[in-house]
Amino acid sequence: MSIDAGSKTADLRKEFSDPSGQKLTTDTGVPIEDTDNSLKVGARGPTLLEDFHLREKIMRFDHERIPERVVHARGAAAHGYFQAYESLAELTRAKVFQDPSKKTPVFVRFSTVAGSRGSADTARDVRGFAVKFYTEEGNWDLVGNNIPVFFIQDGIKFPDIIHAAKPEPHNEIPQAATAHDSFWDFVSLVPETAHMIMWAMSDRGIPRSYRMMDGFGVHTFRFVNAQGVSRFVKFHWKPLLGVHSLVWDESQKLAGKDADYHRRDLWEAIEKGHFPEWELAVQIIEEADADTLGIELLDSTKLVPEELVPLRRVGKLVLDRNPTNYFAETEQVAFCTANVVPGIDFTDDPLLHARNFSYLDTQLTRLGGPNFNQLPINRPLAPTHNNQHDGFQRHSIPAGKANYSPNSLGGGCPFLASQEQGGYRHFPQKVTGEKIRKRADSFQDHFSQAGLFFRSMSKPEQEHIIQALQFELGKVEREEVRKRVVEQILANIDATLVQEVAEGLGLPVPKATPVKGKIDTSPALSMENQKKDSIKTRRIGVLLADGFDAADLQNTKAAIEKAGGELVLIAKRLGTVKGSDGKAVKVDKSAVTTGSFEYDAVFVPGGAASVAALKKEGDALHFVQEAYRHCKALGVTKEGAELLKAAGLSTSAPGVVADGQDFGAKFIAAIAQHRHWDRHDKEHVPA
Repeated sequence: MSIDAGSKTADLRKEFSDPSGQKLTTDTGVPIEDTDNSLKVGARGPTLLEDFHLREKIMRFDHERIPERVVHARGAAAHGYFQAYESLAELTRAKVFQDPSKKTPVFVRFSTVAGSRGSADTARDVRGFAVKFYTEEGNWDLVGNNIPVFFIQDGIKFPDIIHAAKPEPHNEIPQAATAHDSFWDFVSLVPETAHMIMWAMSDRGIPRSYRMMDGFGVHTFRFVNAQGVSRFVKFHWKPLLGVHSLVWDESQKLAGKDADYHRRDLWEAIEKGHFPEWELAVQIIEEADADTLGIELLDSTKLVPEELVPLRRVGKLVLDRNPTNYFAETEQVAFCTANVVPGIDFTDDPLLHARNFSYLDTQLTRLGGPNFNQLPINRPLAPTHNNQHDGFQRHSIPAGKANYSPNSLGGGCPFLASQEQGGYRHFPQKVTGEKIRKRADSFQDHFSQAGLFFRSMSKPEQEHIIQALQFELGKVEREEVRKRVVEQILANIDATLVQEVAEGLGLPVPKATPVKGKIDTSPALSMENQKKDSIKTRRIGVLLADGFDAADLQNTKAAIEKAGGELVLIAKRLGTVKGSDGKAVKVDKSAVTTGSFEYDAVFVPGGAASVAALKKEGDALHFVQEAYRHCKALGVTKEGAELLKAAGLSTSAPGVVADGQDFGAKFIAAIAQHRHWDRHDKEHVPA
């Protein structure tokens, strides 16, 4: 679907034009003909710096908030290192990829996008995944998300999508949520958002942990080797703990019970020595092969399915140290997509070009001037030498008379570096074309990959997307907005999707006209197809009262900890509880301060007295019912099964492991599956 003049979107804009005749202008009063497309050399060419409307629009947007980030304000971060598996000299001259024995220091910041600094971690949202590599050639910032695509194709639309997603300006409601009129009004009028909407409404929008989510560079970049040969590259981060999510009910409850759930999880894991790890994988595309994919590589609303271009895992990221001071490091860190090193270069992605300007520009307001790279967290390990001596917030003290080039008073220093001496040289891409504001025809397919994503999901994942859309659009007050999303967006994605959502909203079901692409499904996109063979760092809530079976607890604890998991003992009150052997154990959490949604599984040991007491506690009954409804593993030994029965739960349901031979091994295997979606009676459980 085109968004140029004559398209459905253009017609809709005419329908809602201002009857007073007001025209869109710049701040200096110049009328604007097009605010959807940057000025480029040809429809697929580079964005031009002379585009004063783009620069003004982005500049004004970048400086709207002081001092909080306009987007990605809510974050958590950690230090660590990256280590390549092998030399990639055949692909890139970047030194970070040359020596597999070398560890490159990194600082990684995770974040939500829409909420303020005080919002909850678990809101449905995109998650930022930004990595600063302190390489010997200077800093390289790989600034990405946990979703491989974005809402828009051209950076000139970035202020619009964020303004629409943020709280509505007249009442500053709602916080950290897109379930409101302005966001879905924008979506309904901008069909290029369709693919990203599918990802955001999926379980990817509510990750279990920062440690258990993918990361993506989003854009197509270039690798350039020492011989000057360029190849296209897309970057992926793959967590070694697997990719796991929350369910929507958990996300909402966690926002109230522990708004810091994700940042606390990251901090505590590192403090305990459970260092989060990801592998860096790349998709390499030869320039000669790019056109054969049938995918526009310059379009940030598109991904390259792994079935077409497999992932090559090239190194490991390890986070092993928490920040010393949140403000000095996590808050003051400044990322920029334009921070690249020799061997890594840009493509003509118009969203990337705008980001290259925007990230640099926004620091002027947020960090008080042009010297933000001198702050300790931003300072490169590589030495810096230049003639930029002055400006606000200057930290280093330059010496000498000469602050210009060329000079003789300073001995000619600093000297230029040739490519052989490590100097950065842009790839000499040939560009031709007229200066126009236009999208190439190859950018006009907005629905095929949205449908590909939906069809690639498992049945439960599809149900979650449908339920998320029903929730979000159900919060929209204007019926015409809901109808436009259903009729002009969802109807072009999938017939089942549009039928279920329309019926859930009480709207007529439009005729579905799904757009198909080169491949119909991509199993790699489904979280259900990710590896699930580990319970490392998983937290298992244990319900106890006086008289619990000490042997049951001890045996299960030994098995869980050997597999890398952790037991958290929960009782009615803090203090201690006595086991059947007369020994007291310390309680970790009281029932009033926690809930099943904070744990990956639940264990109830035997012990007649303990279970009898738990059966009389509403919190304990609710705890197991809620975990059951959320499809988590439940393990019970001996009398522990009676608590499930008292809660109206089946002890033979999928994911429920009752006492018996090899209990520990079976319980661990059930936890590793993360969820047991095939509990057909879960919707009838009162939790």
